[in-house]
Amino acid sequence: MKAIGSMSRRLVLAAVVGCSLIASAGIASAEAIKVAAIYTLPVEQQWISRIHKALNTAAERGDIEYVFSENVANTDYERVMREYAEAGAQLIVGEVFGLERAARKVAKDYPETAFLMGSSFGPVAPNFSVFDNWIHEPSYLSGMVAGAATESNVIGMVGGYAIPEVNRLMHAFMDGARDMNPDVKFIVNFIDSWYDPPKAKESAFAMMDAGADVMYAERFGVSDAAVERGVKAIGNVIDTSADYPGTILASAIWHMEPTIDKAVANVASGLFEAADYGQYSFMAYGGGSLVLDESLVPADVVEKVRAKEAEIMDGLFRVNVNDDRPVSDN
Repeated sequence: MKAIGSMSRRLVLAAVVGCSLIASAGIASAEAIKVAAIYTLPVEQQWISRIHKALNTAAERGDIEYVFSENVANTDYERVMREYAEAGAQLIVGEVFGLERAARKVAKDYPETAFLMGSSFGPVAPNFSVFDNWIHEPSYLSGMVAGAATESNVIGMVGGYAIPEVNRLMHAFMDGARDMNPDVKFIVNFIDSWYDPPKAKESAFAMMDAGADVMYAERFGVSDAAVERGVKAIGNVIDTSADYPGTILASAIWHMEPTIDKAVANVASGLFEAADYGQYSFMAYGGGSLVLDESLVPADVVEKVRAKEAEIMDGLFRVNVNDDRPVSDN
């Protein structure tokens, strides 16, 4: 795996084409698939970190040769996509929420290259596939934990942007909390940033001042505020409980590996086509899971959450999908 910052086409060619070929251990191909990823934020950011982790796992198995660029501005994204495509990348992975039209134009210009992009919209034939972190199911379960935990009946929720991908997780969380506690109320705010921990922390403090005693930490910074005020928090996408011991009750975790593995296998077999890979983030495919701290969550709550989890896995319970912007209760 190799990171590439600001690049000339010559450097990209050296990074993508110049890598030695590795025999694939997990897919039906004699050679590893050349994969390039383009990220608008650092790979440490929680959403991107899950994609990066899955691609590194595939690289460690020998299935792919992996290079990536992080902190790519939206104004540079199209250029970087073209450079990777020109360099011979067989699969380009990224997130194009802020530049849908430009990204789709690039894919159209390189029909022999497979594109797998985080997107709010649908796939486009022949080669532009989409994905998202459809972890509404574990989000519902984490909401059950929060609804049982609150004593003030007020839960604070700090989000990044009010886009469908975030909204549906927050609504699922709220539905889960109401399942356990019909009296619960929510304070909701969006900071209009994917990475601004100080702003998220400030928003969380304001919610706590208004009575919130459990926080939904969709963004970094919220759990730090929870620690300082001694309230509990619910995590999202990644498990940060080790960083905030005694604070994180539960987290809805995204596993990108099933999505990546399916796309890589399709490229290797020549079967890649425009498709929506969102289903591979569902719990049934191993794309989502719930982690909870049983030392902090009462046994009877754990039992109810696990029972609901089993219903989801057995197809007996379907979590509602609501992409509308969530709002605070009056």
